[in-house]
Amino acid sequence: MKTNRLALSAMIASACISGSAFGQTSRTAAPRYAPASYYSYYDEASPSAATKAAGNSVVQASANCDTTKACDTGKACDSGSGAGACDSAGGLGSGLGHALGGRLGSGLGRGCDTGGGCDTGSGAAGGCDSMCGGSSGLFGMGILGTGRSLTDPWKLFSKPVAGFNIGGWTSVGYHSHANPYSFNTYPKRLQLGQQWFFAEKVADGSNGFGLGGRVDYLYGTDGPDTQSFGILNNHWDNGWDNGAQYGHALPQAYTEVAYGDLSVKVGHFFTIIGNEVVAAPGNFFYSRQFTFYNAEPFTHTGALSTYKVNDNTQLFNGYVMGWDSGFEDNGDAYIGGIKTKVNDRWTFLWNSVLGRFGEAKSFNANERGSIQNVMLIGNLTDKLTYISQTDYLYTQNASGITARNTFGNINYLIYQLNNRWALGQRFEWFNYSGAGFGGAQNDELYNYTAGVNYRAHANLLFRPEVRWVWDKSRYGFNENNAGSQAAIGGDMVFTF
Repeated sequence: MKTNRLALSAMIASACISGSAFGQTSRTAAPRYAPASYYSYYDEASPSAATKAAGNSVVQASANCDTTKACDTGKACDSGSGAGACDSAGGLGSGLGHALGGRLGSGLGRGCDTGGGCDTGSGAAGGCDSMCGGSSGLFGMGILGTGRSLTDPWKLFSKPVAGFNIGGWTSVGYHSHANPYSFNTYPKRLQLGQQWFFAEKVADGSNGFGLGGRVDYLYGTDGPDTQSFGILNNHWDNGWDNGAQYGHALPQAYTEVAYGDLSVKVGHFFTIIGNEVVAAPGNFFYSRQFTFYNAEPFTHTGALSTYKVNDNTQLFNGYVMGWDSGFEDNGDAYIGGIKTKVNDRWTFLWNSVLGRFGEAKSFNANERGSIQNVMLIGNLTDKLTYISQTDYLYTQNASGITARNTFGNINYLIYQLNNRWALGQRFEWFNYSGAGFGGAQNDELYNYTAGVNYRAHANLLFRPEVRWVWDKSRYGFNENNAGSQAAIGGDMVFTF
């Protein structure tokens, strides 16, 4: 049966030409080790000046950005990140950018920097800033838009404050049905999904030692799912709820030091595992994967280094105190990986966390094991990007019983029409077993999502989508107790 499932998954993935990815556990049904950060280490600028030079994107979009333009967040674009030039006001390029540049985002989608800026690599993400020329031709004019250059993005603060770039975004969304085992659990309501603010100073080691740091704050319906839920004692931000649906979170608070091509973060930061992230501007789609939510960490507390081996390769190594804890010991684990540019069109990423993920006070006591995350991002054409993500998670509890045994495969296909319009599709197969899922054995979830990104302005992005979910075990996602569900949804993201 396992062979048949693998064959079926391969056929579906080939037919859709879409990418694979992992999810995270549900807050209620499973350990909810749903990690995710929109901030992609893969697309982060190197500490060295050379790394901060733009122009060597992993993927070139149809309308390339000016290679001389540095990221508005205060650091130049990562030459290794297919995302290209970032822009704190640029919006969604990071999601795809994650895929293109790092995990093509941080998950792949974690492309752009924490500011979630514009990404040439994430053509699908919705276009670049005003430095990028508009497209003409069939899709450049007419019903899909003019393809004119976007205006300069508006910023909350045009200059750094005390050396820190300050920005954020507002995401207001709607979905017709609640997503099972994922975000978007407050249906049939217009809601504030994310009100996000950040302050960041990137450590620049090009001229010796450089110091920096970052702090992020979130309020909205995504807040409760972004808190440090790894230890159930309301430590750090895990308890800052406002009613049943809204809440606050502090997903990042770290210092950074850099010297030459090496930088080290110490504190509380987003994981490097996976493609999709918490931050709205970091993903192409409004909804998220099952894998992301049920089988990946969101945040870590510890130390993580990034070393630029050369213009094509970056290495990640670090030590963290388990998963999803805020400045409190929740285990001991190694975190590391590699991002390498295979050729002008393809980038390969591998990331892993292994060790103890949760201690006695966590949902799944003394959970230990490993997660392996593999991604492949490529430009099939100048406008068409393919992202493939595969995650395998296996853990045991203190008694040696399987806590979580999951396999996630996600495929993305994103087509950039012009600097305003992009089309995308995502197909995911998520297989899960273990005590952390109520004793489930080889249960499966599938989701297919089709969506559009429309950038009305350099600061304003719309992400409508249609999402279909199939549940082989027929848990009953709707009033008819059917094994499938179709939902419409989307949001408006305003960056500043």
